[in-house]
Amino acid sequence: MLIAASFYYTRGGSKLNVDLDRITISDIKKDKFQESIPQNGTVLPLITEYLNTPDGGRVAERYVEDGAILKKGEPILRLTNTDVELSSANQANTVSQTLAQIQLDRVTAEQNTVGKLTALADVESFYVEAKRIYELDKKLYAQHVIGSQEFQTAENNYNYYNTKRTLQQEILHQDSISRQEQTKQEDESYRRAQTTLNIMQKKVGDLIIRAPIDGQLTALDAEVGQTRAPGYSLAQIDALNGFKVRLTDVDDHYINRVFTGQTGFFSFNDSIYSLKITKVFTQITNGRFMVDMNFVGKEPRGIRKGQTVQITLALSDERTAILVPKGGFYQQTGGNWIFKVSEDGKTAYRVDIQLGQMNTDFYEVLSGLKPGDKVVTSSYENYGNMQELVLKK
Repeated sequence: MLIAASFYYTRGGSKLNVDLDRITISDIKKDKFQESIPQNGTVLPLITEYLNTPDGGRVAERYVEDGAILKKGEPILRLTNTDVELSSANQANTVSQTLAQIQLDRVTAEQNTVGKLTALADVESFYVEAKRIYELDKKLYAQHVIGSQEFQTAENNYNYYNTKRTLQQEILHQDSISRQEQTKQEDESYRRAQTTLNIMQKKVGDLIIRAPIDGQLTALDAEVGQTRAPGYSLAQIDALNGFKVRLTDVDDHYINRVFTGQTGFFSFNDSIYSLKITKVFTQITNGRFMVDMNFVGKEPRGIRKGQTVQITLALSDERTAILVPKGGFYQQTGGNWIFKVSEDGKTAYRVDIQLGQMNTDFYEVLSGLKPGDKVVTSSYENYGNMQELVLKK
């Protein structure tokens, strides 16, 4: 009994007989490996435009039905909004009044300028005459033909009109600057009023909801007689020139490992199609974030909006690694150990291992196994703390 017990424990402790038909034995191999994760994605139109009513209003008329194929600019429905229409009319009246006042101010300014030009012309005339008399009297005074009193009068008149002429020229110059500034202010005032009028006219025009792009009208939510609040989403237009796939449930564990430009693929109708990440939504909700992917090359024929597909999203470049197939063993071992099949194929015993990255089919083996080894990869749920499995046919 002692000899038997010694032999038992040196063989590694507790054993369990298992049926080979009830387990999965896999080969360890060295092959190309790329880390990836499976993700469910929803097929969406490549471009979707949402139709909102900025000012709200009452639905007065519908021109098309939900599902219609539309061209850009084609009317969809018409709203009425008396506040918007009244504001536009009031603004048009304001612009008319502003323009009339500008014209009146310019006429007045032109009249003032004409008056200043006339005054300068009068001063110029008096100045020329005063200068002529002064220069003549200056010669006569030098020749002692006239007295100093008469010469002094001529000189005073000349200096007076010379100063007045200079002042009148400065007044005219300041008037010119003032006119330029006034014209600039008037133009700016009119421009602002006209811009406001254009905005109000656009608001009135926006009461007719039109297709912003070529596409299919979907989710139309507006019946004649209904009142819609400002910002209400009336419908959407889905472009018909392609699709994209949105992954809505990516674990935030990968937020720092997912970037634009990364690739993925999925199978559809026995063909493989490639995609590329074009947008990563960094907002995290309930531990999940979203990713948009566009097709690379051809799109699947027959794929439809709203369809769910499983994307294999690549997280690393392709390289060579030692691989163990995925299986139920991981749930009980956490990847820390595995049952390795003996060389004679009659038993399987526990060995410590270290796993690295994974993809949809394999785990990367960092240590504990080598190519050519055989391991049990099916579930270990019923094995408890067994150290060895005896494989029975």
